[in-house]
Amino acid sequence: MGMWASVDAMWDFPAEKRIFGAVLLFSWTVYLWETFLAQRQFILLFGGIPYLWRLSGRFCSSAGFGPEYEIIQSLVFLLLATLFSALTGLPWSLYNTFVIEEKHGFNHQTLEFFMKDAIKKFIVTQCILLPVSSLLLYIIKIGGDYFFIYAWLFTLVVSLVLVTIYADYIAPLFDKFTPLPEGKLKQEIEVMAKSIDFPLTKVYVVEGSKRSSHSNAYFYGFFKNKRIVLFDTLLEEYSVPNKDNQEEPGLEPRNEGEGDSEEVKSKVKNKKQGCKNEEVLAVLGHELGHWKLGHTVKNIIISQMNSFLCFFLFAVLIGRRELFAAFGFYDSQPTLIGLLIIFQFIFSPYNEVLSFCLTVLSRRFEFQADAFAKKLGKAKDLYSALIKLNKDNLGFPVSDWLFSTWHYSHPPLLERLQALKNAKRD
Repeated sequence: MGMWASVDAMWDFPAEKRIFGAVLLFSWTVYLWETFLAQRQFILLFGGIPYLWRLSGRFCSSAGFGPEYEIIQSLVFLLLATLFSALTGLPWSLYNTFVIEEKHGFNHQTLEFFMKDAIKKFIVTQCILLPVSSLLLYIIKIGGDYFFIYAWLFTLVVSLVLVTIYADYIAPLFDKFTPLPEGKLKQEIEVMAKSIDFPLTKVYVVEGSKRSSHSNAYFYGFFKNKRIVLFDTLLEEYSVPNKDNQEEPGLEPRNEGEGDSEEVKSKVKNKKQGCKNEEVLAVLGHELGHWKLGHTVKNIIISQMNSFLCFFLFAVLIGRRELFAAFGFYDSQPTLIGLLIIFQFIFSPYNEVLSFCLTVLSRRFEFQADAFAKKLGKAKDLYSALIKLNKDNLGFPVSDWLFSTWHYSHPPLLERLQALKNAKRD
């Protein structure tokens, strides 16, 4: 009764006190949610990790696999953990897509499309995660004293393979990629690429408008096989060919009258957005600046140096029983659990510092890429493109300097515009 009496007493406070109290209560609720659920910390608090491990062991036992089949039990554990993560995150993804994004005019998905997409992502993730994890665990088991070197080399090869095949074989499972039609824009892209010796082979347009009205552009590929991808939402003067008759990516072709119903078509917003051809070229000048200035290679080198260091420290720490005991594993030391404990929890302070350093470096790279676009004579068009993209994405141009320094991988809009301002006037 005491708690309810306190709640009733709150209604006797002045309105401004009640408003302040409600805001404070909501803020603390969000904080606790992010701390204990969004970050999965409550799993630690209630022994969720050892429970999932024991549960995966029961599944293995029922299938005839004993404790000696640790890798199989590890794969069952991963499947259960990722399934739990997907299910607990689903309500918030739905809210973000169909409430927040819908409210501001970004969402173009139907619920059916969203759910099919989520299931497809989960299946593709498992098809990659489980085989890679089993091979990594096997390498650690048989690698001897220098297993950390072999594990690092394996993850390096896997990451390079995934980068190579993602755009050609994985991304098309979710979105439709179409070659950019012949015309002035494609010619100007090819001329710009040639002027900086960028080995461009193809230019694609991805139908991002079927999912969202957010826009983007990127390049991918190794050595002499570079490709550029533009979101259709980035192009003001582009319309998707035969849009009304397109099939959903990853599904069988549909007959006329099937598939994209009026419900789907009604999701496509008719508001004008995107950039003119000159502004698209300026955005690409910025992106190609990352390549010309070696930012991509530098990021890969930093990532792999960090990966090697983490595997080395893992080799040092994996034999310490107290680490496992601290997380509820008193009688066994599964390799996968060791990876989880050390990489996700023990390294968390280091990861925070590293993340901040990479954020600072990323902001520096962004300014350098803007400066490269200046040298290409694109300052004026990049200036107007940044404003348009910020407006299209409903970005807020003013940011707290301390918050943005810690969290933003890209400099705030006003800082980028200020850096471009002098060149624009010139």
